[in-house]
Amino acid sequence: MERKKILLRLDPVVHDALARWASDELRSTNSQIEFLLRRALAEAGRLPDDVARMRPRGRPKKVPDEESTDGDTGETG
Repeated sequence: MERKKILLRLDPVVHDALARWASDELRSTNSQIEFLLRRALAEAGRLPDDVARMRPRGRPKKVPDEESTDGDTGETG
C-alpha cells in the first residue's frame, strides 16, 4: 500500500523538539510523528485493527548485492 503524503505546518520550536526526540530514538522526524499519532489513536481506542505495523526504528539493514558476492569488483586491470 502506498503511504499518504501530507503537508504539515508546525511551530518551529515544536518541530525542533520533535526532531531531537526522534534523533534520541533513532527515528526520522516523520517516523516519530507517525509513532506519536499511532500511540494517541491507540490510547483513544481509535486505531484501526487492520493498520499496518510500523517499520523497526533505526537504519534498514543492508542487503548484499548478488553481483558483489562473487568476488568480482568490476574493475579491469
